[in-house]
Amino acid sequence: SPRGETDQNLALMRLIDVQFLETPFFGVRQMTWHQRNEGHAVNEKRIRRLMRLIGLMPIYQKPNTSRPAKGHKTYPYLL
Repeated sequence: SPRGETDQNLALMRLIDVQFLETPFFGVRQMTWHQRNEGHAVNEKRIRRLMRLIGLMPIYQKPNTSRPAKGHKTYPYLL
C-alpha cells in the first residue's frame, strides 16, 4: 500500500470503491456524507485524498468551453 496506509484507511478505500461502483456520480462531498451516514468518522480532506489515491473520478458533464456556440460571430485572429 502506498506510503504504508493504515488498515482503517485501506478498509475505508474499499468501502469508497464499492460505493463508487454503485454510484459513480458521487463526488467527494456526497461520498463523505454517505460514509458519515454509514457511521464512519471521516472528513472531506481524507475522502478526497483516498479517492485521489484510488484514482476515482466522478462521472459528470465537464464544461465544454472550446466548442463555439451556435449563432456566435467568429472574429478573425488579427495578430
